[in-house]
Amino acid sequence: MGLDIGTSKTSAVIGEYNENGILEITGVGVAPSTGLRKGVVVNIEATLQSVAKAVEAAELMSGREAKVCYVGVAGANVEGINSRGVVAVTGKGREISQSDIDRVIEAARAVVIPMDREVLHVIPQTFIVDDQKGIRNPLDMIGVRLEAEVHIITGSVTTAQNIVRCVNRAGFKVDGLILQSLASSKAVLSADEKELGCLLVDLGGGTTDVLLFSDGAPYFSASVGAGGAQVTNDLSIILNVPMDTAERIKRDSGSCFMPHVEIDDLVVVPGVGGRPPQEVPRARVAGVIQPRMEEIFRLVRERVESMGYWRLIKGGVVLTGGGALMPGAADLAYEVFGIPVRTGAPAAVGGLVEEYRSPAFSTAVGLVMMGAERLAPEEVETRPRSGEKQKQKTKSGAIRKGLGDWFKEFF
Repeated sequence: MGLDIGTSKTSAVIGEYNENGILEITGVGVAPSTGLRKGVVVNIEATLQSVAKAVEAAELMSGREAKVCYVGVAGANVEGINSRGVVAVTGKGREISQSDIDRVIEAARAVVIPMDREVLHVIPQTFIVDDQKGIRNPLDMIGVRLEAEVHIITGSVTTAQNIVRCVNRAGFKVDGLILQSLASSKAVLSADEKELGCLLVDLGGGTTDVLLFSDGAPYFSASVGAGGAQVTNDLSIILNVPMDTAERIKRDSGSCFMPHVEIDDLVVVPGVGGRPPQEVPRARVAGVIQPRMEEIFRLVRERVESMGYWRLIKGGVVLTGGGALMPGAADLAYEVFGIPVRTGAPAAVGGLVEEYRSPAFSTAVGLVMMGAERLAPEEVETRPRSGEKQKQKTKSGAIRKGLGDWFKEFF
């Protein structure tokens, strides 16, 4: 199960292997979230209730009980740094073994981080064997010196502990914490986009998370402390309506690109405190939304340009997250970034439900996909030559897993 605990909503997605060893999405659940602010837990009880409701809805749809989950983390408390490690090859005949690769990655992750932070991910970008650059997998190559360039993602220890505590108190076991934008990239980005170099912009409620890929690996991760909640807040103030009414107006009638809005279109704004409802031009609503969305995109561009990575983006920008559903978001992003922009939703994974094929579920679906890879390493790592053997192997793995679960449940 993938659990995306956000500022505005909590999404739960349940996936399972079918009899052919293919991952299928069988359940989707959503619940409003009020216990987080900008990716940080501010109310444990409210977060716990939100998690329980979302998971209950997903379990009801899938007809299965979820016990283990992978949880996404994001926000200003997550930071990414690039590092490099060097080791001497010790294998027989100077042949690079798996232990050499493990040692060089361990050497690369030996960076000084504050006591209140922990390493969430160490992702290899490229390997260098005796000054030969651009090597993806150095296993079984001959060399004397092995270097690795890695991207290290760290997060706040206390923030992670609070999220885990909420999920545990709701009755579920957390098997891993995964960066939300990394999970989203798994669900929405193609291999070609990662190879060319692309920028993933995950437009959430409280924060906008950014992940830049180049040559198939992440090179830069950051978070901008503004999201859809700021847009709703602006509408609430300008139109003099409560936050829930402003959210409804934003979803039903909002647009963040003025050229798309018809001049004659009107929006009914409910009255507050007994006042009669009034009609306002839809262009006025768009005039509030567009500047804030434009500001978010400009902040993203500034963050990437300040690190000197803008030149790496050759495959364009991919928008995902609930904010990407806003009409005109891709057109406005194109005006700000000046490079091709598309809206990314999870590809068809399988299963009976189609609700997950929305940008709002990118993170939760990506968490399920990454969790499935971790749970079934023998299926992922072994690649038999014939497709039939692969199928048999995976099927037996699924049967073994089912038997294991049965034994645990009854004994």
